[in-house]
Amino acid sequence: MGTEAVTPPATTPAPAEDSVDRHIARWTGKVPFDVTTEAVITRIQLLAKHVAHGKERALAETGLQAFEFETMHRLASRGAPWRAPSSQLAAELLLSPAGMTGRLDTLERSGLVRRTRAAGDRRRVDVELTEEGHRRWSEAMRWRGIAEAEMIHPLDDTDRRALAALLKRMLLQVETRDGTS
Repeated sequence: MGTEAVTPPATTPAPAEDSVDRHIARWTGKVPFDVTTEAVITRIQLLAKHVAHGKERALAETGLQAFEFETMHRLASRGAPWRAPSSQLAAELLLSPAGMTGRLDTLERSGLVRRTRAAGDRRRVDVELTEEGHRRWSEAMRWRGIAEAEMIHPLDDTDRRALAALLKRMLLQVETRDGTS
C-alpha cells in the first residue's frame, strides 16, 4: 500500500439528528431500554455496515472476490516475499485442504499467486503472491484506506484517539468475557 496521504472529499456538515436518534424516538415509551446503550450499540452496528460497504467497494474497484482478497491479505501480512505453506494458509482461513486447493487454483489461474514445492521438504507446497497479486492487493488496501478515512474524517486526532481507547476498552471486556482475546 502506498504511503501517499488520503484526502477524503469535502463533506457537508452533518445534520444534528441521525437515523439512530429517530430510531430511539420511535421506540421511547414503547419498550423499556437504556437510551444511551441503545444509541452506542446501534451506531456501532450501523458504522460496521458502512465499513463492510467500504470493503465491498474496494473489492469492486479492483475486481477481486472476497475470498481472493482474504487469501492474498494473509500472504501479504507476512511481508516480502509474501509466502506461506498452503497447509498453514488453510488452517488460518479455516479451510479444508480441498477447499484451499480450489481457492489456490482460482488465484493461480488469475496470475495472483504461484505454488512451488518447498526446497527443504518436497511434500510441502508453498504459496506466494505474484507481483500482480501484490499490486492488486495493494490497490484494494488503498481503496479500503480511502473508505476508512472518509468515515473518520469528521473526528480530529484527539477524538480519534479517545474513540479508539473507548472501543478498545469495550472490546477487551467482551473478548475477556467470551475467551476470544
